Amino acid sequence: MLMFYNTMTRDKQVFTPRGGDQTVRMFSCGPSIYRPPHLGNYRSFVWQDVLQRYLEYSGFNVQRLLNFTDVEDKAIEEAQEKGITIDDLTRPVADRFMEDASRLRIKLPEFIPRSSTSVDQAARLIRVLLDKGYAYWHQNNVFFEPLKFKGFGRLFRLDMSRWPKEKRRFKKDTYHGQRWNLGDFILWHGHKPGDRVFWDTEIGRGRPSWNIQDPAIVTEHLGYTIDIACGGVDNLYRHHDYNIAVIEAASGKEFARFWVHGEHLLVDGRKMSKSVGNIVYPQDLMTKACTGQHIRFYLLYGHHRRRLNFTAASFRKCSDFLEQLRASSRELIGSGSAGDPPAGSVKKSGMRLNRLRTTFQEHMDEDLNVQGAIVALGRELAKLVARNRASRLSSSDRAMIAEELQQIDQVLQVIFPG
Repeated sequence: MLMFYNTMTRDKQVFTPRGGDQTVRMFSCGPSIYRPPHLGNYRSFVWQDVLQRYLEYSGFNVQRLLNFTDVEDKAIEEAQEKGITIDDLTRPVADRFMEDASRLRIKLPEFIPRSSTSVDQAARLIRVLLDKGYAYWHQNNVFFEPLKFKGFGRLFRLDMSRWPKEKRRFKKDTYHGQRWNLGDFILWHGHKPGDRVFWDTEIGRGRPSWNIQDPAIVTEHLGYTIDIACGGVDNLYRHHDYNIAVIEAASGKEFARFWVHGEHLLVDGRKMSKSVGNIVYPQDLMTKACTGQHIRFYLLYGHHRRRLNFTAASFRKCSDFLEQLRASSRELIGSGSAGDPPAGSVKKSGMRLNRLRTTFQEHMDEDLNVQGAIVALGRELAKLVARNRASRLSSSDRAMIAEELQQIDQVLQVIFPG
């Protein structure tokens, strides 16, 4: 049985889609494209890609949505500082993301909506929230009042006894660090004289805040109920509980059945930051000997719910392990035929071949334990190599191995270079 750790319930649960069929609706928080994503961002996108691929391997039809955040305070400020338009700022970053994703074998949805393409849906959602009394106007802006929404903060398990008695409003799109803003959060930035980024909508002139953008994109393209919502652990502070409150207040229905979060990537034991100067991008690691698949292998070789510490030494060690797996695969698949193997070895090798698939699935079914699956795969390949050297596997055995590895690599995307 396929099981995931559900952040909402804080335990592992057997995964079944809410629709009762094999269709899975999955939303991944995409990048803010005012600056290029770094290696830590790509760790999230890699394990989410593995999640999608394993669901498909397991027979599910995945309808996945991933978005670009292109209109927010930071993007507007950055564009103004550089004297360019939002599109001039974000287009090359989006192009770079697509190139990086291709190198890292991340399968992206055919269509990636931007925040700027769901403004009308954001306005419609805000109108509903205003009509229902969850949101209100204040000085030409619209705010959401969390105290009106029953169960606010339940994903994070926010202690609502800390909520201040006096009215507080937070009008920035985002706030630095892992902190909770105990007060009302902004949904709509009303137009002010001098604003250069705005739309005319059914609720007036202005722009949607970051807090309404993901709900607008999700509800427009996937609906008000989905099966899996994914993101980094930092989204547990404010962002995902805001999404829940906005969508469920509008619909009256549970938004997502499963919440899956991934931990941070550290660099030499420290969180990546511009001030420290330790931000690493995929391009920084690319050499003739290091491909995107080596980077992908490193990012997925470790449980997504545990922190991963990037060091030059650990990256080399991980790359060497990948090359060992590839060498074992080449020896098994590419070795020449030596006729039929001795009596009895076909049955034994057939049982061993079946272990490639079953051990892989056993670990992957247990909360997407990619590292455990890879270690087990390496162990089984080593046993097959030893058997092949001792008694030679038949051509049909090698064909079976090739088929098994190809199916497994539909998920991992690292065994066969390309």
